[in-house]
Amino acid sequence: MATAATVSTLVVGAGQAGISLVTALRELGDTGPVVLVGAEPEPPYERPPLSKSYLRGEHDRGSLVFHDAAWFADLGVELVTGDPVVTIGRDASGGSATTASGRTLTFERLALTTGAVNRGLGVEGADLDGVHSVRTLADADRLAPRLRAAREVVVVGGGFIGLEIAAGARALGSDVSVVEATDRLLGRAVTPVLSDAVLQAHERRGTRILLRSHAVRLTGEHGRVTSVQLDDGTELPADLVVVGIGAAPSTALAAQLGLLVEPRGIVVDEYALTSDGVTVAAGDCAVGPNPFDRGEPGTMRLESVPHATDQARAAAATLVGHPTAYDRVPWFWSDQGDLRLQMAGLPHGADRTVVRGDVAAERFSLLSYRDGLLIAVESVGVPTDYLAVKRALEKGMTIEADSAADTSVPLKRLITRARGTRTS
Repeated sequence: MATAATVSTLVVGAGQAGISLVTALRELGDTGPVVLVGAEPEPPYERPPLSKSYLRGEHDRGSLVFHDAAWFADLGVELVTGDPVVTIGRDASGGSATTASGRTLTFERLALTTGAVNRGLGVEGADLDGVHSVRTLADADRLAPRLRAAREVVVVGGGFIGLEIAAGARALGSDVSVVEATDRLLGRAVTPVLSDAVLQAHERRGTRILLRSHAVRLTGEHGRVTSVQLDDGTELPADLVVVGIGAAPSTALAAQLGLLVEPRGIVVDEYALTSDGVTVAAGDCAVGPNPFDRGEPGTMRLESVPHATDQARAAAATLVGHPTAYDRVPWFWSDQGDLRLQMAGLPHGADRTVVRGDVAAERFSLLSYRDGLLIAVESVGVPTDYLAVKRALEKGMTIEADSAADTSVPLKRLITRARGTRTS
């Protein structure tokens, strides 16, 4: 028989955004009952190590978990794991959700932090044994022993996750090929200069990069993958294939609620508020206004830990009646073996890129400008540059482009007030 419970706030989705939202609720003084519901059997955990150090055996499972049961008990938060919400409905005063086990949860306030799911390859042979993707801890647990034993690895997709896994496989001694459909690596996220630098760095480490290439068929023997066939007829031997071609936002529950949803996610405003005016959404499932005032206008879906955390805090503030616009400077990082990328701001729409340092030596920064105003930094091996620009952007400051390339002068000494802005 289904059981029922009434809570002040129901948070659906126990990833980075979900755990950040319930934490922020308590930090903002909210004391009402909260239920955090996750589809996975594990308590909320860090996801970034899954494509990097966890695959190499450098983290045990316990070290990934954010908080133990006592933490949730102390905060008055009920954590439900392994029992996803499957149906949901609401009106202006509240609503009701049902989990897969038949449990009913009635609520006054609702937050959707449902995340995203990996896109499938969608070609013949994609269901063969030895074909993997990584998004969850269970995914990483299945892949890790295979990766350590693999001899020939093909990674389909030249985004952050694909390149992180490729770097790990190469470090473990595998022959690695990366198949990317577009004309450059990391094309949706970084400047062409960084794309080219990352490609060369991976090739120096022995990874084969194939741009403008499409996997059209996976072949196997006895149910296990043995090769990847490309659109130009090339056949790449593979005893392991890892697919990293992006993620689709999880919007089914939002659609049930009649919320405005587009292919990129659940539509929210700068306060993380959805189209019904009462439900909030945050993290990988949401698409909203660019939070960076120097970025291109319009809406976007950002996939990163900092974004999920910051947008979830904005959502919590909205729920407690103190709406605060989400306007943080986006920042990201990616560890690809011994290659560490750090980025702040958004380089989209830049009309000038200043190269600072030695690209070939993998110690450089790229500063992006639009109309003479600094809008982003991409650093490899120079964390001081990254931090200087991140802090400058957060304070509404800039660095003159004509001075930025001089590595004899620390960037923090070049920071000046941006015309037409005020410092904070």
